[in-house]
Amino acid sequence: MRNRLKGGQQNSAVFKGIGSILATALFSVLLVGVTHAEGGQPVPWQIGFQEPVTAIARQIDSFHDFLMIIITVISLFVMGLLAYIIWKFNEKANPVPSKTTHNTSIEVIWTIIPILILLVICIPSFRLLFAQYTFPKADLVIKATGNQWYWSYEYPDQGGMSFDQLMLRDDDDKPIDGPNGEPKVLAVDNFVVVPVNKNVELLITASDVIHNWTIPAFGVKVDAVPGRVVRAWFNADKIGTYYGQCSELCGKDHAYMPIGVKVMSEADYGAWLAKAKKEYASSEPVGKKSGDAQLAASANASTNR
Repeated sequence: MRNRLKGGQQNSAVFKGIGSILATALFSVLLVGVTHAEGGQPVPWQIGFQEPVTAIARQIDSFHDFLMIIITVISLFVMGLLAYIIWKFNEKANPVPSKTTHNTSIEVIWTIIPILILLVICIPSFRLLFAQYTFPKADLVIKATGNQWYWSYEYPDQGGMSFDQLMLRDDDDKPIDGPNGEPKVLAVDNFVVVPVNKNVELLITASDVIHNWTIPAFGVKVDAVPGRVVRAWFNADKIGTYYGQCSELCGKDHAYMPIGVKVMSEADYGAWLAKAKKEYASSEPVGKKSGDAQLAASANASTNR
């Protein structure tokens, strides 16, 4: 009697666990296709990716949703099969257990079906990889260099114009909102500016440790490695301001190394470029001195703490 009670309690716990897993899987299915977070930045209670503004980012989103469907179907099948086995082949229904150890048909099926699933997955996967690493003719080239803990940018085709990009801080070295409502921790002093509907090629490297240049809305996430230049590209088709952050642990201020990119119309980009060539004409990046000052303040603040 005790064994039966114990077995019933175990079955009840198992079914509760299976129920929670099935609920989670169903919730995952419902999340596929959820409205994206707009504005080129994360928002409170966001579910899903940021709104994609490049063909590559949209392809990544589509591939993600496709995989979620496959994963959910597999999870539901396995959980359903497990529940059926627990119900059909428990001790009460089968006092004398079967001693079957092999079934050729089942073994062939569970070998072939995973292979077919992988083949179905690999087709869109390879298409995405080819799209990411097939570089179109560049309309604009930008070099991005990761430093501890800010980014330096250079426009090689514009006379070597260069500047630094740092997170906005107050006098106490704390992150602040930007003057035009830019979000705290993501707000930067100098934005990278690119024209809309143009192929932008990125040359990404680092001066000290490994960093990572990431803009989720562009579908770009590339390691910046010292001594190596890595290429990436994007073509943003929507005007706006887009944010990212260094996505590779790079030291104490890793969380305070934002990336800000403004996508402008061609006319507005031309006007910005004419002004920027004068403002950033010096051989030393214009933000270098302010960057050194902020870094020194940050170091002092850390020491004082």
